[in-house]
Amino acid sequence: MFFVLSKLLGFFAEPSNLLVVIGIVGVLLLWTRFRRLANGLVTVSLVLIAVAGLSPLGNILILPLEQRFPPWDPSRGPPDGMVVLGGAIDPQVSAARRVVALNKSAERITVAAELARRYPNARIIYAGGSDALVFDAIPEAPFAVRELEALGVAHDRITAEEQSRNTIENAVFSRLLAQPKPGERWLLITSAYHMPRAIAAFRAVGFPVEAYPVDWRTGGPVDAARMFDTVSAGLARTDVAVHEWVGLLAYRLEGRTTELFPAP
Repeated sequence: MFFVLSKLLGFFAEPSNLLVVIGIVGVLLLWTRFRRLANGLVTVSLVLIAVAGLSPLGNILILPLEQRFPPWDPSRGPPDGMVVLGGAIDPQVSAARRVVALNKSAERITVAAELARRYPNARIIYAGGSDALVFDAIPEAPFAVRELEALGVAHDRITAEEQSRNTIENAVFSRLLAQPKPGERWLLITSAYHMPRAIAAFRAVGFPVEAYPVDWRTGGPVDAARMFDTVSAGLARTDVAVHEWVGLLAYRLEGRTTELFPAP
């Protein structure tokens, strides 16, 4: 039930969806006696779409998330394992085209392959089921295993976690598969903007991990003043940032995590 509700609410938690719905409601009301309200809704929708799409708002919102956890420091020695969170592959396209269709978060997989070569004794868990609510639930993990093998990682080093549908389930099922022993060091590989929520989830289930952020979307604080060239790019950045902030708040309010904004 929580999963279904989170998906439904998540649709409206993304600014682009919400602003378009406001505009549509305004257009529908133009033919009613609420014409003044309709004009206001259409105006608000267009203005906020322009602000979210062209101004630096998306960068301003995502920067605190990306800056929260610094790059991993390898000086402490090799890790015993790594958990790679799903989100780097489109499983529907992969299944339809019979290829591994990587998306803009592909660095989660390429970095895992690099680390696997650097640390040949480290175990790898790829946590990626399906978060589909309407379409066919095709798990992502099997495609990730296929791609990691193509990048030179031995099959017997990789464990595919195919049940999780969201970040908290990533943590629960990964811990069951890893069975981390006291003193073991595990890396958590995911996009930098997603790292705070992921760390909160893994801490909540008692799986101590070290953050290995990848897939940076900004160049740092300097981007807080950078405008976007297209509305679509700015809206996409704003959607990603707001989705993470809402996710952090929702997990905390639901009692699924104990920290609102975890720190290193």
